[in-house]
Amino acid sequence: MSKWALLSNHGVTLLCLADKPEATTRELSTYLGMTERSVQRIISQLHSASYIRKEKVGRRNRYEVNHKMPIGHPLKQDKTVRHLLAELTS
Repeated sequence: MSKWALLSNHGVTLLCLADKPEATTRELSTYLGMTERSVQRIISQLHSASYIRKEKVGRRNRYEVNHKMPIGHPLKQDKTVRHLLAELTS
């Protein structure tokens, strides 16, 4: 039987960044079971789409999730990232 998940890799990466804003791509890739390159690509896409902001702190990045962004599903157009995070982290 093939494995699948209810949340996309983008969704779980966003959740992790909300919980661990100073995590490195290596730490995230280990935790999420993805390649470092995949995590870098997802972070870049989330940043380009304004779902996260990136700030350089010394040699590391610090990420801030934009809670006002829509979750991007046609059936839940009125819900934001704030709603999603609240439901999944409570």
